Formats: sequence, structure tokens, C-alpha cells
Amino acid sequence: MTSTVSNLGPDRVSLGVTPTLWWNDDFPLIDIGIPFEQCVSEMALAGFQGCSIGHKYPADPDALKEELDLRGLRVSEPWVSTYFTIGEEERTAENFKRQLEFLEKVGGEDIVVAEFGLSSHLQPIPVFDHRPEFTDKEWGLLTSGLNKIGELAANKNLRLCYHHHMGTGVQTAEDIDRLMEGTDSNLVHLLLDTGHLRFAGDDPLTTAEKHKQRIRHVHLKNVRQPVVDKVESDRLSFQEGILEGVFTVPGDPEGAIDFKPVLSTLDNAGYEGWLVVEAEQHPAKAHPLTYAKMARRYLTEVLGW
Repeated sequence: MTSTVSNLGPDRVSLGVTPTLWWNDDFPLIDIGIPFEQCVSEMALAGFQGCSIGHKYPADPDALKEELDLRGLRVSEPWVSTYFTIGEEERTAENFKRQLEFLEKVGGEDIVVAEFGLSSHLQPIPVFDHRPEFTDKEWGLLTSGLNKIGELAANKNLRLCYHHHMGTGVQTAEDIDRLMEGTDSNLVHLLLDTGHLRFAGDDPLTTAEKHKQRIRHVHLKNVRQPVVDKVESDRLSFQEGILEGVFTVPGDPEGAIDFKPVLSTLDNAGYEGWLVVEAEQHPAKAHPLTYAKMARRYLTEVLGW
């Protein structure tokens, strides 16, 4: 089969997957008891090259690296929640430094962050109605804080990649624009999450085209549009949206996002880095290995490998 995005080959991109297909890291009760070893074994079985770090992973970097090496997997990213907008710069920076050290030990290049100060997405309240709207002062705290920890990463030849997220103050395309304008392009890079942007009501392709030179990490997440509409109309929380099945993987015929033009935009911009499949689904309703293989088949069709 002729690949649709011919230049995004294994010399330029690596394919990863998050453990949120197997359990949920934000809501630990969304879980059917799948252990870490089964999760990472199935990631490898589905044909992925790496993964993000979940809460069931070994805390010891040497133990984690050994388990991943055994399966031919690498770490695509660790996650750090930031709290600059509520004045917790010192605590955020210390946690970030610890994760940088962890990343160096397990091997990796990107560290993913999102501002959870004032966030509503973990609370049992309507996610659309209660997302924070940052003041100018809070925006200043966020952008200056990100520049500082971005420099910590850059000094170690690592990359800070910012993850826009539902229920946070950086949710929409407009929010992303402001964040990019207010931060140093050499220190703060963009993680494009297609699912979160579509969930927020924006077109991921538009943001990809606008900020293609800042994108250094990608989460390929799909959404079921009828569930997005229900979350908004019925005033559901983020957790309720997940339980209703708002997210799914690329390649799912129920998904609303066309990934090919997004990937073509990245290709034309010379993108190199991780393409990470993500779908926060309940594993009792969406068999993890089935959906992981579904996504990998789709990427084979689109990328040609």
C-alpha cells in the first residue's frame, strides 16, 4: 500500500501509546486490575516502540528501564502537573527537577507538563462550565514559570512540551495562541493533543498549521462527537465524559477526527519526534489490546510502516 504521509518514516518519528487504554491515571477507579507487566507486554505486542509513564509503573528507574528494554520499548514521556497560577512555583520546580532526573535515568528526550492550578477536570462538576479563565496576572505566573523550568530542561538537552487539556486554563486554540506568544520558543514547546482540542470545540488541523514550528510532541487521540455534544448539553464532568466514551483511538470508525491532514502538516513542517496514541477509555468497555492494535493498523495504513 502506498503510504499517505510518505516522509514520516521510522527515521523521523517513533510510535508510542499511553497506558490510559489499560487503566486511567487521573481516575484510578477506572480500572479492571490489569497489571503493569501485562500492559507493557500488550503495547509491544501491538507493535509500538514506546510509551508514557503511568501510575502502576515501577518507581525505580532502573527497574522500569529493565522491564521496558525486555519488551523493546522506550519512554516517550513522563508527566508533570504544574501549579504556577496558584503561586506554587517552588514546589512545581522541585517536582519538575525530580522528573528530569528520572527521565535521564530511563532514557528519553521529552517531558510533558500541564497547568493544573485552578483546574476543574478532576472535580465532579461540569467540565465546560467550570474551566478556569486566567487573569493577566495568572497568565504571567504561568508563562514565566514555564520559561524557567523549560530552561532547566534545555540545560540537560531535554524538551519541555506543554499539553493543553480540557478543564484547565489552557484548553482552547485561543488559549494555546496566548501561551505560545507568552513563552520562549526555545524553551517551551507544544504538545499537540488532537482529542483535547476537538473536545474543546476547535480544529486540531488549524492549530497544527499555526504552530507547526513549535510542536515537538503529539498525542493522537480521537473523540466520539455525539459524546462531546452530550458532555456539553448535559453538563457532564470530565470523568463522566470518559465513562460515556468521549475518547477513542485513531482508526476507530466511531471517531470524528481526520488525522491524515494533521500528519501531512507535521510532515511538511519537518516534524521529528513521538506520535503517541492515547485514548482514555474504560477497559471493561473497550478492550485495550484490541484498540491498541486498531490504532497501530491505522498508522500502518497512513504512514506505510
